[in-house]
Amino acid sequence: MNARVLDGEIITSRLDDVRAYDGVRTKRILAFVVDYVIVALLTIPFAILVFFLGLLTLGLGWMLFGVLVPAVAILYIWNTLGSADQATTGMKMMGIRLDRLDGRPIDGLTAVVHSVLFWAGNVILSPLVLLVTLFSDRKRTLHDLLLGTVVSRTDR
Repeated sequence: MNARVLDGEIITSRLDDVRAYDGVRTKRILAFVVDYVIVALLTIPFAILVFFLGLLTLGLGWMLFGVLVPAVAILYIWNTLGSADQATTGMKMMGIRLDRLDGRPIDGLTAVVHSVLFWAGNVILSPLVLLVTLFSDRKRTLHDLLLGTVVSRTDR
């Protein structure tokens, strides 16, 4: 059994401690803003490459502009959230990480599916997807509930 005593309470897992979710909603929103500033900055050099590719291909390469931002975002999510840290750069700055409830690590595919479900939920429900966090246990969003994941603080 992996139990420990903290402040007189028996805690069986870091994810069972309710203090691991204090302020997660706000930190998650701020991490999102930081991450998409980073994605925007990463898109600039790729946009320059696509521009010159379009010149070389007499305009055909410019069709890549339609998938440029989603492709950069997916690569960013795959390499950060799908890494051993289980957090994007913005999440690291805010002191949060994505965990699976079954205890297994987040892989790149799960990270990308998590992000795609977030964006699909935003397209359908707009920012109302965050309302789920007001009523769910552990402040989980709809895509967290679907994937069996949770965002928790790294310092607790």
